[in-house]
Amino acid sequence: MQKLTHRQEMVLQYIQSSITERGYPPTLREIGNFMGIRSTNGVNDHLRALERKGYLTREDMKSRALRPTVLDFKANGNGAHAGADDGSRDSLAANGQGLPLSSIDDSFIEIPILGRVAAGQLTEAIQSPEDTVRIDKMLVGGASRDLFGLRVKGESMVNAGIRDGDYVFVRKQLDARKGEIIVALVGEEATCKYYYPESDRIRLVPANERMTDIVISRDDWRSTQILGVVVGLYRKLN
Repeated sequence: MQKLTHRQEMVLQYIQSSITERGYPPTLREIGNFMGIRSTNGVNDHLRALERKGYLTREDMKSRALRPTVLDFKANGNGAHAGADDGSRDSLAANGQGLPLSSIDDSFIEIPILGRVAAGQLTEAIQSPEDTVRIDKMLVGGASRDLFGLRVKGESMVNAGIRDGDYVFVRKQLDARKGEIIVALVGEEATCKYYYPESDRIRLVPANERMTDIVISRDDWRSTQILGVVVGLYRKLN
């Protein structure tokens, strides 16, 4: 593999640290902020160079599809793996120089982010997909398929640890057990609540004592109204 410049090493290390710490790559804007580059074209120049030199792959020019060919890259001033041929990449982890992406692919899942879901008043509908993230399957209970992410709006689930602006990861299914946190569609809008089915009605219960239950009669409840069960949560700390 060809040698990297110092700034190319910085970009690659930043991408790898983002995947390690958050489970998915940074956006072009995040890379630009980290590197002090205002233009996304400038960021793309570095990414194209990393692709050309064999350190990075990506699909359809999307930042969330960035995939280092070797994780935990260790810079030595001249490019850690300069001179290594393509056939040697998967063996680099054996000598402590890095962890090949192929060895962790089965542990990660790509989840589409569909938009926002109201967790207070029913004010936000599920929107079109906005982005995708890659996270470790362990963070969503080992689930490997039929997952999507939604951004929460409102404070009705705050006592369950779900806050305004959080992202919930949801396993798509049409049924749920009593007491599970679900995403349900009521009319054309979605909400995140505890699920309590009763003989003649369905109660969608908030985790906030200042808010009231949403009560739907059995006659008005449709089997398609449960969009899925919440299995994970992501929160930005700043």
